[in-house]
Amino acid sequence: MNDPQNPALAGMMHRALAERVYNFSPGPAALPTEVLQQAAEEMLSWRGTGVSVMEMSHRSREFEGIQAEALADLRELLHIPKNFRILLLQGGAIGENGIVPLNLMRLRGAENPKADFVVTGTWSVKTEQEARRYGTVNIAASSADEKFVRIPDVAGWKLSDDAAYVHLCTNETIVGVEFQDIPDIGQGQGRVVVADASSHILSRPIDWSRVQVVYGGAQKNIGPAGVTIVIVREDLIGHAHPLCPSAFNWRLVAEHDSMYNTPPTYAIYIAGLVFKWLKRQGGVAAIEQRNIAKASALYDFLDQSAFYRNEIDPSCRSRMNVPFFLADESRNEAFLTQARANGLIQLKGHKAVGGMRASIYNAMSMDGVSALIDFMREFERTAG
Repeated sequence: MNDPQNPALAGMMHRALAERVYNFSPGPAALPTEVLQQAAEEMLSWRGTGVSVMEMSHRSREFEGIQAEALADLRELLHIPKNFRILLLQGGAIGENGIVPLNLMRLRGAENPKADFVVTGTWSVKTEQEARRYGTVNIAASSADEKFVRIPDVAGWKLSDDAAYVHLCTNETIVGVEFQDIPDIGQGQGRVVVADASSHILSRPIDWSRVQVVYGGAQKNIGPAGVTIVIVREDLIGHAHPLCPSAFNWRLVAEHDSMYNTPPTYAIYIAGLVFKWLKRQGGVAAIEQRNIAKASALYDFLDQSAFYRNEIDPSCRSRMNVPFFLADESRNEAFLTQARANGLIQLKGHKAVGGMRASIYNAMSMDGVSALIDFMREFERTAG
């Protein structure tokens, strides 16, 4: 990374760095400071080209190189097998709620398109509801009657023999539950597992023998909103419904190297910078250990406090999204106001759940988590 050549720009960046806060937003989420600095330095002229990446043609040699390098780094970071394709689309995970069934639900034939869903929170509810537009939905398991505080025991899942795939949301950002591992449910016998991993992709390794499609929006651990990553085993490409829009047909996207239409170029560029940053941190295995340490520190504090509580079963607590409640919820606004004054922002829980939520993705440092814990301890002390 080169130092800014413009003294005015250097001064502006110095002031901006001094104003940075700890951002616990669930998404779009905090990005590594190093990535933002490099993007700022390259904003007006990328590598001496005289143009910003925002202005580059996606057909230019320069951008083709940016995209190819980003894809190679992502494949290396997640140890993606050669027989999986990485597709770059748009529309986010909500878009994929329709795109996945349009591409996969006819996998076992067009007569009775069907898919299984394991419902573990708000996002998997939205996913199965959307899929009903394209075929038959079987709810193999649901924890809705327990208010999504745990993941249903795999032994009780009622999976279909004729379903094209089984869909899991492997980390639910709103309720804060996470599959600690992808369960072994017969993938070796041909069962296809699809995972919406939007909010924890790149936070831990992926066992590619247990999942055949992984997708996610970028705005948690990868970059800004705009690009959607789909990682799909090659033999699952080419089964799209005839009415699937061309831009979302995985076969066409793959054949055109994710340039069937104009891709979200700047979002891909930033994602590439994040991948380089992650490699400098030691890769996914190293960042997983940091994430475990951050989450453990925050949950340990919550568990010893009578003033705060987390309601999720400890066996499936999310490392990325930590919801919690104050014992006296009349103090919620005071908590948020004082947190903001202490440089801790975006802690309000989702409206569907209430309370608070700290999203501690890869870019959140242990210093940020420690600052949150220190503030919570002091707020509890003064509130008592």
